[in-house]
Amino acid sequence: MLFSSISFLYYFLPLVLISFFVAPKKYKNIILLIFSLFFYFYGEGKLTIVLILSCTINYFIAILIDRNNKESKRKFWLVIGLIVNLSLLIYFKYFNFFLENINHLLNVNIAYLNVVMPLGISFFTFQALSYLVDVYRKEVKADLNIINLTTYITLFPQLVAGPIVRYQTIKKELINKDISYENISYGINRFIIGLSKKVLLANNLGLLVSLLKETPDSTLSMWLISISFTLQIYFDFSGYSDMAIGLGRIFGFKFLENFNYPYISKSITDFWKRWHISLSSFLKDYVYIPLGGNRCSKSRWIFNIVTVWFLTGFWHGAQWNFILWGLYFAIILLVEKFFIKDFIENKKIINHIYVMFLVIISFTIFNGESLIEVFNNLKLMFSFNGNLYTLESIYYLKSFSIILIISVISSTPIIKNIINKINDKYNKSIIINIIFIVGIMILFIITTAYLIDSTFNPFLYFRF
Repeated sequence: MLFSSISFLYYFLPLVLISFFVAPKKYKNIILLIFSLFFYFYGEGKLTIVLILSCTINYFIAILIDRNNKESKRKFWLVIGLIVNLSLLIYFKYFNFFLENINHLLNVNIAYLNVVMPLGISFFTFQALSYLVDVYRKEVKADLNIINLTTYITLFPQLVAGPIVRYQTIKKELINKDISYENISYGINRFIIGLSKKVLLANNLGLLVSLLKETPDSTLSMWLISISFTLQIYFDFSGYSDMAIGLGRIFGFKFLENFNYPYISKSITDFWKRWHISLSSFLKDYVYIPLGGNRCSKSRWIFNIVTVWFLTGFWHGAQWNFILWGLYFAIILLVEKFFIKDFIENKKIINHIYVMFLVIISFTIFNGESLIEVFNNLKLMFSFNGNLYTLESIYYLKSFSIILIISVISSTPIIKNIINKINDKYNKSIIINIIFIVGIMILFIITTAYLIDSTFNPFLYFRF
């Protein structure tokens, strides 16, 4: 069930909101848990058992870690927890990938397993892992209330596409939710803004990508595909994160931000402080720092960087293009650190061109179905011997020019800054507040109307 679907907006969401706010305080987590499991079951059916199994296993392992005072026993149960969680992830997401490569390398024909990947397994597995590690580190106590812990892992706003929420971030809110008019109002506004980013911008950009892929090859069409996809994936994923954060706030949870205008970054290092922040933070705290971080020899630090970015790419999917995508960023970050850090500092225009060029190339790699397709696409982008453009590519560029311009502007804080200045100047103006409320309502109506009329409504990050 997509957030950007009529069934969610007009059936599921009103029902869960009514049930949640009518229910007494002590039953609110039960309500959220029931609806979260139904939300997952609606799309995944019998695979819901994998989610329930993950919650149950992690509940008991965390208690076993917490109740043991001996370091050896605590570490033993942590290792068991890591093995169980990673085994589930590897089996459902990566098993056939490994078989495919074994078959190719050894020239054998081992039959593939009929494995269907549970939706959001990368996200809820990482949340469970962070919980176990935090219990082991004594940063949090094991939650003895299985309803609370299962609610944390299965909470539908962030269940299938993040952001990756740590237990310590919302542990207090699992018991005492901060439900107020301000939070509900903020949550509704944030949700509608995220919905509009997804439906009005990401969907149209995705449509442009699909249409261009059906046209004859040309340099212009390939650049348009890459630029459009770069914008699409941002509005798709950040729009979902906005909706998740908004829904969380309505239900009394404060999820951390997941995006901070990454396309205004001054370097690739800065880009990854702004893009998918919850994943970057997870890998930093649970992989990079335990490996030694940057407090080690230069060769060890390079190893740590390459390892983290290999895992970043592999986390996104069981395809070689994702691994290449991760290693691509590892190389760029190393080059920035050792060779061009001083050159790119305090050069705003050069910085921006440099970052966006590399990011567009990165999402060309990301968007490929295979390494052969990736290299063919890159070759086409930088080939000036063949077709530079086609009539179709010119036609679609003109047809979608307004969407592209709006998307570029919306990927920067320009609109946000204008709204903030108006708020600062007319903070207590009833008329301005009414205009904002009416504007949000109109935005929701337009978005809903577009949803009803359109059949193109994918969510890119659901496949991860």
